Amino acid sequence: MNKTETKSRTGEDLSPVARVNAAMAGLIGDYRALQAEIEEKLQKQEERLTMLDQKTAKANRPALSTRTEVEAPHQKAFDAYLRSGDDDGLRGLELEGKAMSSAINSDGGYLVDPQTAETIKSSLNTTASIRQIANVVNVDASAFDVLIDQNDTGAGWANETGSAAETGTPTIERISIPLYELNAMPKVSQRLLDDSAFDVDAWLAGRIAEKFARAEAGAFVAGDGNDKPRGFLNHTIVEDSTWTWGNLGYVPSGSGTGIGDGDALIDVVYAVNAPYRANSTFVMNSKTAGALRKLKDADGRHLWADGFAFGEPGRLLGYPVLIAEDMPDIEADSYPIAFGDFTAGYTIAERPDLRVLRDPFSAKPHVLFYASKRVGGDVSDFAAIKLLRIAVS
Repeated sequence: MNKTETKSRTGEDLSPVARVNAAMAGLIGDYRALQAEIEEKLQKQEERLTMLDQKTAKANRPALSTRTEVEAPHQKAFDAYLRSGDDDGLRGLELEGKAMSSAINSDGGYLVDPQTAETIKSSLNTTASIRQIANVVNVDASAFDVLIDQNDTGAGWANETGSAAETGTPTIERISIPLYELNAMPKVSQRLLDDSAFDVDAWLAGRIAEKFARAEAGAFVAGDGNDKPRGFLNHTIVEDSTWTWGNLGYVPSGSGTGIGDGDALIDVVYAVNAPYRANSTFVMNSKTAGALRKLKDADGRHLWADGFAFGEPGRLLGYPVLIAEDMPDIEADSYPIAFGDFTAGYTIAERPDLRVLRDPFSAKPHVLFYASKRVGGDVSDFAAIKLLRIAVS
């Protein structure tokens, strides 16, 4: 190999064009390496942001059936209190907003964390109770007052020069709904609480919701008002033709033992005034619903129609039906069916806070959780609800 060939191969004797091409190739290689590095950093940043969004979404979700790596401070402190009785976190926790306060009740116990409280509230709203159709209000006092205008302000006609006659004034009724303490005391073994895989928050929410739902449902229908809400069936019930304010009106079924041919149901519907009828619902238990599903009109068509979509209530004479198991069965002189606008006719007042007191001593080796809330209920408009009575007249 001669000297000229050696110089050409080592690049010492390249032409200007060749040197430019070599330089450009080096720049392109550096650019591609830089581009790959930037793309890698952007991908990692996007993964971090996605992970952060997922954690944020989980933290805002009300359900407690799944646990997240990053829990709300109150939830972590409440979980520690339930498992071991460690209340240091709850005592020292300062959170924004009254609903998330960890203040100690004067009778003992701590406010349930907001996510558990929301889970319980959602369960109560979806159970077979008139809570689904009643007017539910949150209050901070020991009672809730409802003001009812029994009649409209009077009105009159007059010409341009004639004098206007004095009109009537409305009659205002004040109904006070006191709040009572509703409590439940589920228990669990300490061994389960020591098991980190056991979701104590979800377990507690489920047990409290189950017991509260049963107690509320019965009280809203037939509660006597003594240390519990007053049910609408606990009020004086009179025949609708003699109805006055403060009583509930009924329509007889026409039969002493059953509903008859179903014509009385139409009478019940039209016993409710038109302004209420547009938002009215039938309320009955499962046995009564089973009997009504068999009723047919003169053309052989069933009066009962199932909902068009999953979860949609059935309809009777075109109106939705709520199944409330605490309603009476069909028997002589009972009131198995209620119909009316319960949003106007029945009001449920409750305090939004729910408290839990841990008791590891009374039922060893089990731990008791005394949960309590305050709730009340009563009829708020006696004209909005009518009843069907199993009677000839």
